[in-house]
Amino acid sequence: MTKTVLGIIGGSGVYDIGLEDSRWERVASPFGEPSDALLFGRLSGVDLVFLPRHGRGHIQTPTSINYRANIDALKRAGCTDVISVSACGSFREELPPGHFVLVDQFIDRTFSREKSFFGPGFVAHVSMAHPVCPGLNAALYEAAREEGIAITKGGTYLAMEGPQFSTLAESKLYKSWGCDVIGMTGMPEAKLAREAELPYALVAMVTDFDCWHPDHDHVTVEQVIRILFGNADKARALVRRVVTKLGPVRKPSPLGIEMTLDTALITAPEKRDAEMFKKLDAVAGRVLKTH
Repeated sequence: MTKTVLGIIGGSGVYDIGLEDSRWERVASPFGEPSDALLFGRLSGVDLVFLPRHGRGHIQTPTSINYRANIDALKRAGCTDVISVSACGSFREELPPGHFVLVDQFIDRTFSREKSFFGPGFVAHVSMAHPVCPGLNAALYEAAREEGIAITKGGTYLAMEGPQFSTLAESKLYKSWGCDVIGMTGMPEAKLAREAELPYALVAMVTDFDCWHPDHDHVTVEQVIRILFGNADKARALVRRVVTKLGPVRKPSPLGIEMTLDTALITAPEKRDAEMFKKLDAVAGRVLKTH
């Protein structure tokens, strides 16, 4: 029997949900500094670990976030699953501001970020065909429906580098590709979670239509702030509800994500870089003991 330890990555507004026995604790990572300390606590009998993606006070840009350290720290903290909560823009009229989307696909257009725990001296290739855990998405969808949150199950997330928003030409291009939402933080977060054998789901919270929309220029700061606060309220309710769906006894991922690295390591044991081997003690510790 495996205990559920749910990792939540998101903004500070998501954390105020009445955690029991809460405490902030710094978790060191060999991949550098995580965005912030981790908030440990318990809710409805389930252990939770929260990580402020941009740091408290929003001090990290989408590019400067140390995604490797963040995922490594969550793994070291004992997390068994990760739910990411992230603001986004919409490419579809039927996904208006205030709507939530349970992403199931990504297009990665980022270019200035470390995207793998592995590298020269220790090579691994993991499958990203299905980057999101369907078990987590199912629990989130059911929880959202019970909370009366407008939500769509399934969607493609375009991850852009930022911090600037898209040009009009880019926005129209991404929309023509069939993308549903656009954001700056979903990648390489999802890729690294897969390498760490952590089932992952991303709740994309729509704050605005991207600049393709003819009414985009009429959006005011006050309107965006109102949407942001409303989304935070719904995100808290969603987390509280999904915790009861997942429960304290963990169910395995339908995709077998917990065993991802069984067939991913390529470099021969005698050729592996010793320093990299040490750094992977949390991310790949399960397989390094036997490979």
